[in-house]
Amino acid sequence: MSQFNSIPYQPYQPDDVPEVEARRFYETMRKRRSVRLFSDKPVSRAVIENLILAAGTAPSGANKQPWRFVAIQDPALKHEIRLGAEEEEREFYARRANPTWLEDLRPLATDDSKPFLEIAPWLVVVFKLMKDDNPETKSDQVYYVNESVGIACGMFLTAAHLAGLATLTHTPSPMKFLGKILNRPDHERPYLLIPVGYTAEGCTVPDIHRKTLEQIMVVDG
Repeated sequence: MSQFNSIPYQPYQPDDVPEVEARRFYETMRKRRSVRLFSDKPVSRAVIENLILAAGTAPSGANKQPWRFVAIQDPALKHEIRLGAEEEEREFYARRANPTWLEDLRPLATDDSKPFLEIAPWLVVVFKLMKDDNPETKSDQVYYVNESVGIACGMFLTAAHLAGLATLTHTPSPMKFLGKILNRPDHERPYLLIPVGYTAEGCTVPDIHRKTLEQIMVVDG
């Protein structure tokens, strides 16, 4: 028998029919871009809290919710994170990445300099939990961790975009330094580093294009 009592489901009721709402959402999301040119314009803690609450509604394996969102606004901590990230990125560009990877990155004009880690008003470091540390659960096992945390991150990015904010999915590799800087326990593993804020005046992004519907959708195999 389930340990959860059943309650009536209250579905979300949009204002219009699904065809209209789905297209409207797509038209909003197609404007989302990863940016590296942030303004230092403040973003309130209340906004960040609600973005994380939205991310926390994501589905997860056995409802274990194996994520922790660490939000950083302290300038000293952001500076330390930048130093750690740039150290890993120098290794990546100089030795870790193979020539094909570097060639794929070349059109994006990325390098080992990461000033946005100090300029953006908030950094949100997402950790995946390798065990369930909720004292109210019977088991500390977690399931489908990468899938669960990935969905939660996607919902965080979406919520930020809908709030009029810009984000970047930054993945310095390896990211173990983040756990040390933020004094996180060993069972929390860094998953994603997300600067959050407004775009800088005159911000530009690479002129990239998404795949067409025909390239990403197959009906009935």
